[in-house]
Amino acid sequence: MSENEAHGLKRSLTATQLILLGVGSTIGAGIYVMTGTAAAEYAGPSVLVSFVVAALACLFTAFSYGELSSTLPVSGSAYSYAYISMGEKVAWIVGWLLLLEYGISCAAVAAGLSGYASSLLAVFGVHIPLSLTQATLQPVPGSDGTAISAGWRLDLIGLTAVFLVTGLLVRGIEESARVNTLIVILKVGVLGLFVAFGIHAIHPANWHPFIPPNEGGFHYGVKGIFRAASIIFFAYVGFEAVSTASAEAKNPTRDVPIGIIGSLLICTIVYIIVAAVLLGIVPYRDLDVPDPLAIAVRVMNTPWLSIFINVGATIGLCSVLMGLMYAQSRVLMTMSRDGLIPSLFGKVHAKFRTPWLGTIVLGIIVAIMTATLPIDIISDLVSIGTAAAFGIVCFTVIWQRNTRPDLYRPFSVPLGGFRVRGFWIGITPLLGIIFCLFMTIPLVTDMIHSVANGNPVPLILLTGYVILGIVTYVFYGRRNSTMAG
Repeated sequence: MSENEAHGLKRSLTATQLILLGVGSTIGAGIYVMTGTAAAEYAGPSVLVSFVVAALACLFTAFSYGELSSTLPVSGSAYSYAYISMGEKVAWIVGWLLLLEYGISCAAVAAGLSGYASSLLAVFGVHIPLSLTQATLQPVPGSDGTAISAGWRLDLIGLTAVFLVTGLLVRGIEESARVNTLIVILKVGVLGLFVAFGIHAIHPANWHPFIPPNEGGFHYGVKGIFRAASIIFFAYVGFEAVSTASAEAKNPTRDVPIGIIGSLLICTIVYIIVAAVLLGIVPYRDLDVPDPLAIAVRVMNTPWLSIFINVGATIGLCSVLMGLMYAQSRVLMTMSRDGLIPSLFGKVHAKFRTPWLGTIVLGIIVAIMTATLPIDIISDLVSIGTAAAFGIVCFTVIWQRNTRPDLYRPFSVPLGGFRVRGFWIGITPLLGIIFCLFMTIPLVTDMIHSVANGNPVPLILLTGYVILGIVTYVFYGRRNSTMAG
């Protein structure tokens, strides 16, 4: 705690700004892009249930985050909680999972932003060549991701957006929070317009059958609901960005739990309402497109609303990118101060009081990923990394309650707990762990199925990332660790 007070960052964020940071980091690709795919491929109209399942997994985790952030109001999110509670090795695992989650999420959001921005420019007659809107590496059509082609392509819009957000984050969190507030108001307002006009275009027949009969594997039925939930789970990852802001919150023990839980509840309500209207306008089988809301607007025959949707999506995804990159830079800063990664990630600018060098390096890496990598092949890895990190957060609450029952906890997880041979097990964190397992089972099953059908790419990427993490810790982190010293 005393080490955290010497971080040099500026405490300026209120509870309202923390809620808006969570909303700004969460509402984005999930509702603008993934809802259509989840409904068309797996759940149909019952994707509304998938939203609830994914939200429950996040809610139990959010309560766990709330207790940990009020007890230990330090920067670094789940990484710091694991470090303090269970030691350096477990903390490294969590930190490495968070880097996977945030890194791929940033690149995926930037790629989605590029798509909507291209559509918006096309409305005004500005057509950007495909060579400047697509990543360098692309999966070969029909190969199910087993073959990748390289070409003279570069996602210039996504790359530019990453650099703009990086510059804003270097400038300062207070300025970033003000910009984020304006963006959140804009994008929630645009979604409100979509709902207000879309209600009149709903055809209730599109909601039937609510749970389409299973067509094999995870396609529809009850299995499809959980597979869709594992995809939609990605849409909620932004709320935990609030926990990385503890070092810059005015009253972290009170405001951070409010920000985490409040932003999650707001986003869940917005997601379900927008998805219900979308599925009422367009038959679910027609929504397997990167811009499902734009399809709905065309069905409604309201061209002017299409401009608003594209503007809201483009600017809204900017705020998601800002929140995710902010969170990742703070996790990197904390890991740097523990000696596990190079010290440049922890250097704070004398004037702006932000980890500027680390933020710039992070921006360059994310920009390169956005411009060159086929994000759709590795998007499931985000959900796997997120579910694993969330499960460890829930377990950290149980572990800490048993090892340090004397700590003052301004916020405690609800529902109480029970003891097994004297070991306390909280009902809320236990439910969080169970729901996180439900999120990963369909993803791992699909990965095994892909390998059996000749597509080892996702497994190779996951294995390679794990090996890279082990090598980095053994040959750098362990040798330069502050704890080792």
